[in-house]
Amino acid sequence: GRHEVWSWTTATKESLCLMWQKVKVQLMLSMSFLAAVFWYCRRLYSFLAQLLKWWSNYLQTKLIRNLSVLTEVDLLGYSAREWKGETKQAKHMREAYEELFCSRHIKYLRQVKRDNYSALRAVLYQIFSQGIPFPSWMKERDILKLPEKLLYSQGCNWIQQYSFGPERYTGPNAFGKLRKCMEALKTNWAEINATKDHEERGNMCNTLFSDESKEHKLYEAIKFIMLYEVVEAYEQIKNREEPVHNLFSLLFARDTSSDPLSFMMNHLNSIGDSICLDQVEVFLLGYVLEVKIRVYRLHRFNTEEFQVNYPDEYRREWNEIFLLTEDDRYYHIPLFRT
Repeated sequence: GRHEVWSWTTATKESLCLMWQKVKVQLMLSMSFLAAVFWYCRRLYSFLAQLLKWWSNYLQTKLIRNLSVLTEVDLLGYSAREWKGETKQAKHMREAYEELFCSRHIKYLRQVKRDNYSALRAVLYQIFSQGIPFPSWMKERDILKLPEKLLYSQGCNWIQQYSFGPERYTGPNAFGKLRKCMEALKTNWAEINATKDHEERGNMCNTLFSDESKEHKLYEAIKFIMLYEVVEAYEQIKNREEPVHNLFSLLFARDTSSDPLSFMMNHLNSIGDSICLDQVEVFLLGYVLEVKIRVYRLHRFNTEEFQVNYPDEYRREWNEIFLLTEDDRYYHIPLFRT
């Protein structure tokens, strides 16, 4: 009887050992598999995280590179980077920036792309980002009909010689191209102005001002509106009608812009291509858009021309925007902080 019990106990132990060996092998295989899956998932997660980070940086870099109005930077930091050294000009510029920082409460600036649309871009970006509405006269007239009015109603056939900035485009298709520019301006201005959320409006501006083709249409539309106002003022002067703003007297006093055609051929056509806006054109820009443009001219620091308003005569209800320039050619956007 003892032998039978011993045999049964031994057989049971051996069976349990065999079962444990099989279970142990399966368990080890399962653990190895789970460890491999865990390791693989960690590597996959790490790879996807790196890929996402790279893609995000790529998109951000691409967007920043394409943006024609960059995000804000510290004013004095920008001054220190741009005007290193101890030359007379560098010291003068750093002093001018310090004056803006300490006395004018300008703490930051937005850099604007340095091309021949610089002034138009800096002004229009602020109008859009601040939600400034259409000028009063633009609410009363359909700006889409301005090219047609000049061409047919006022007989200005010479607008077919209008040139579109760097495209240097002239010819019989100028009329249709001008209308598309006016449509782009009216549509984008209305859409952005209707957006009341400041952050959403800023995102819309960033999208718009990172598309060069769309941007240029806006600037050409503004240029044409400037031309339209010059034609209107010229007709009023010829017909001795109501007095015109004194800026038109300054504009027509130039030998190169004594009438609307010469103004277009010698000045307007080249803006965006080979030249920027002259000071008289900045006056005109503020006048047609009904904004007071306050410009800090850093190269005129310590003179009466350090701060200038364009135009110098304006209505109280006009919105105020600010520009900063080092040379009256390229402009940046100063930002105030109290």
